[in-house]
Amino acid sequence: MKVEIINKSKHQLPAYETILSAGMDLRANLDEPIVLQPLQRALVPTGLFMALPAGYEAQVRPRSGLAIKKGITVLNSPGTVDADYRGEVCVILVNLSNEPFTVADGERVAQMVIARHEQVEWCEVEVLGETERGAGGFGHTGV
Repeated sequence: MKVEIINKSKHQLPAYETILSAGMDLRANLDEPIVLQPLQRALVPTGLFMALPAGYEAQVRPRSGLAIKKGITVLNSPGTVDADYRGEVCVILVNLSNEPFTVADGERVAQMVIARHEQVEWCEVEVLGETERGAGGFGHTGV
């Protein structure tokens, strides 16, 4: 699939790191570093603007390495970039560690997955069909 993109950053376009990768790393596009104190959040610009085709979204997700090693994650995970959005793609990062974390220019701060989606048409009813699970929710299958 071809996607139109404008790169106003100082960095290369997002790319798949391996042949079977689902996500592409997003890099911080900063004039000066951002220091995230514990539990602090910040909007990190990428310098990227894109036009996704109808029926697709970009999902902005945490990078597992930053999460496990530094306690840095994407706050609204996954963040959604809709097909009709034309503004800059930014990442809401939060520091869940006990130590300050510095986001440097060019740092890989999140990953982006382009995914197909459907839009639903609601059919309001009075009763839903039965299933084996029924209304069993959080933890209903045991320990």
